[in-house]
This record gives sequence, structure tokens and C-alpha cells, in this order.
Amino acid sequence: MAENPTFTTCLMAICFITRLASTLGKSKPWTGVLPPQIQTLDFARNLHVEPDAIKSVSSDYGNIVHENPAAVLYPSSIEDITSLIKFSYNNYTPFTVAARGHGHSVGGQAMASNGVVVDMMSLRNHKNGTGITVSKCPSLGFYADVGGEQLWIDVLHSTMEHGFAPVSWTDYLYLSVGGTLSNAGISGTTFRYGPQISNVYEMDVVTGKGELVTCSSHTNSELFYAVLGGLGQFGIITRARIALEPAPKRVKWVRMLYSDFSAFTRDQERLISINGRKQKNALNYLEGSLLMAQGPPNNWRSSFFPSSDIPNIMSLVTQHAIIYCLEVAKYYDDGTRHTVDKDLQQLFKGSSFVAGFKFEKDVSFVDFLNRVRSGEQKLHSQGLWDVPHPWLNLFLPKSRILDFNKGVFHDLVLKRNITTGVVLFYPMNRKKWDDKMSAVIPEEDVFYTVGFLHSSGFNDWQAYDHQNKDILKFCDKAGIEIKQYLPLYNSNKEWINHFGSKWRNFRERKAQFDPKMMLSPGQRIFNDM
Repeated sequence: MAENPTFTTCLMAICFITRLASTLGKSKPWTGVLPPQIQTLDFARNLHVEPDAIKSVSSDYGNIVHENPAAVLYPSSIEDITSLIKFSYNNYTPFTVAARGHGHSVGGQAMASNGVVVDMMSLRNHKNGTGITVSKCPSLGFYADVGGEQLWIDVLHSTMEHGFAPVSWTDYLYLSVGGTLSNAGISGTTFRYGPQISNVYEMDVVTGKGELVTCSSHTNSELFYAVLGGLGQFGIITRARIALEPAPKRVKWVRMLYSDFSAFTRDQERLISINGRKQKNALNYLEGSLLMAQGPPNNWRSSFFPSSDIPNIMSLVTQHAIIYCLEVAKYYDDGTRHTVDKDLQQLFKGSSFVAGFKFEKDVSFVDFLNRVRSGEQKLHSQGLWDVPHPWLNLFLPKSRILDFNKGVFHDLVLKRNITTGVVLFYPMNRKKWDDKMSAVIPEEDVFYTVGFLHSSGFNDWQAYDHQNKDILKFCDKAGIEIKQYLPLYNSNKEWINHFGSKWRNFRERKAQFDPKMMLSPGQRIFNDM
């Protein structure tokens, strides 16, 4: 018997309407922003629009930007994510999608106003311990396959069970793997090992078309390089293969104080010039920071200085207005514990820190990497963690650091006298970065990262925001070609200037992997195009 096409079409329509009606009969309070058909799809069971769900993703660590999505997806599988994005991509009016890791952005970068936020942390509840696996192969040696939703602290603990660990870290470990790889992932280890994006072999990525693609430098390489440092614009990282090396046991952790900025930067640059990954005499970590009278020497990032030395340190700060702190670490194990002190003495030979202001600690490798955790817990207990964080992070060319020190640190920050939090200032080597990746850095061989990591009250964060803007204005007027790390811009023109020579390639990659411009709208890169 021949099939009647009209009858079949009508029957399918009736079935769809019946299913939709039954779903709507017990539906959630949909806003009307999302297509109602979304409720009939399998992943809809994990799509939530309740006020508590919306509120949980409408803010971030910055606690300044607040935007409500239409819904939150709590995926139970990667398929939920691919289905969501594919549905939006094929819809007549696509909606935006943003992946949220641990919510540590500061300017709403992981938000999707009237779109869908994918809470990646939900995947951690469905992997039954399979989110991190350590393996070995002849070409790569040991590596870890890690879910994009995993936190770096969990990667550390899991790999340490096998005697291995990644080599490139962020200062704070309670960040998601997908989140840091979408930016770069930097810390005092970057000068030697490169950013975290330089230590990835392979990834699984859900593109803006809803396609799950495995990519590496050899396979689907255009997507691979686009996603690393790509600010979430080309896909959602669901798995990353991370390079591992044998983990040390302990760390010699040293801080030295400087009153002279030129001596401080000269010693930093000399120390990072020894940066071969196999050079046993090289440091493993180097960062610099500022100490000023309006802020205590010890802060939430680490209570390093002995309390008995605080009066002498503050006296030095009072005398010079700004003291520059050089912080370094050298790892060791049973085989090198007898030589580590000698190696450090050799490295410090000729250094120009203030006599009598060198401080040392000997800590476990895990305690060193997780040094920020105790400060976080203390702030949580005092109700001071979930406050506004008007941060500003910059990459600064080495050739202009003297101008920056005078024009910003002395003529702006000191005189305004509101900066009480952490101010980081330390160099990196450009050769440790891969220019094929999306991340943007200055052109010079050595450049500095400057981090104003402010915490404020809910009523005075604008003062820090104004200071940040004045710092940017000073750099622009002085012709200092900075690049923002964790960038915050509001116009397409500013983004074009930020990416510079990389903009054309960045835009072409967007057209290739997210042609309907659905992903990561909170970055505000393509919103006004």
C-alpha cells in the first residue's frame, strides 16, 4: 500500500504538538526568549529557569557585572552541550551560549544575557572519577586527559598520585581547565614553561555549530590554535591533554625586597634569562610585587613574612614609599636536596636587594602551588571573598617599564592612595608563547605582566574602576603599547586595536567555527557588528 505524504506530514505534526503540549502542561516558567521547541529535546531535563538557577550564574568573581540568562544548562554529558548548541545553530533565531567554569571572571565574560549559560561544573557529578586520567605513550611521555570542567587543584592531586604534575600553573588553583586555557593561564612559572596554553597536546572542542571536534597541532590545527587563548569565541573545551613531568617533593621559596626599581627589574630579567626547561640551575618560579604603606606586607595571596619582621618591613616601606618584592622558588627532591641551597646562592650572586631583607621558607610542592587557598578560606570566613573585584591585568613591553613605574605607580597609584590590595609586576619571555594561538602579547622579547588585584566594598568599587581607566588613559597618551590580559572592552574598535595584526585571522576563525556568533557573548567582541 502506497504511503500518503500528506497523511504522514499531518501525523508527525500532531505527534509534535501533542508532545509539546504535554511538556508545556508541566513546564517550567519559560521566559519566552528561548524557542518553546527546546522543551521537547532530551537535554531539556537539565535546562533550568528557576530564580535560584538564574541567580547562580548572573554574577561572577568580579561581582560588578550582573546579567541574567534565559536558562542554565546543567549538562550530564558532553552530548547535552553539543545538542544545545546544535539546536541554537539550526534555529531560525539563534540564542547565545556561554560556558561557565568556576565563575572566576571579573567582567561578566562567562555570562549570556537572555541566552543559555552552560554550568560546566555539573559534568563533575557525572564522570564517576573519570574526569582526569594519566597515561603514557612513546611520543609524548606521560600526560593527563582532563575534562574542561575539572579544577586545576584536582588535576594536581590526581597527577601527584602517579608522581607527576603539569609544569605551568596559575597562582590560584580553583579555576577550571577550560577557563584558563581559553585565556592563557599565567603565573610565575610562565617565564620558563610558558603559559598553560603552551603545554597542551590535544583538545576536544564543541564548536559554534554543535560539532564535537578533536584537535591538535597536527589535526584540525586551525581550531586548536584558535581555541587556545581564544576567549571562548570558537568552542567549548570539553577535554584537554596536558603535558606532565615528574613532580618534585619540596620547594625553596624566597622573597627579597628592593628599594630601587631599576635594580629590581634588572635582577628579574637576569634570572628569567636562565629559562631552558632542562636547565637544572634555573628557577621554577619568579614573580614580583609592590609593597606600599596603605597595604600590609602579608595579604590574602600568602602570609609569607614572619610577624616579627613586619615592623622592619613597614619601616622600609615608609622610608621609600614603594618597596619592590622579588619572589622566587626552586623545586627539589631527594636527589637535589643537598645542592638546592648552593644553586640558589649562585643564582642570587650579584643581586641588589636591600641587605637584611631576604626571607626564606621550605614547603611541600603541593603547599606551594596551593598557597592562595588559606587566604581564600580566611576571606570566606570573614565574608570578604564575595565582594567586588575591579581588577586590571596588563602586558607591558619591557622598553616602557620605567615610564610605567613613574607615571602609574608613583604619580597615580601612590598619590591616589586607594590601592591596598595585591599589585603584581614580573617579566616573561616571548619565546615561550606560540604566536599561532589567539592570545595576544607585546612584540618585545621580554614583557611584564602587571596585575592590580583590587578588592573593594560594594559602594566604593567605582574608585578603583576610575583608577584603572586612568591607568589605561596614561598608557595611551604616553604611547605605551599595552595589551590587556583577561581583556575588557566595549566596542569592536577597541577589540580590533587589541588584536592588532591578529584581528583578521581571529575574525576569519570566528566565521569558520562560530558563524552565527553564538558563543561567549559576555566577552563583547562581536556584539556590535
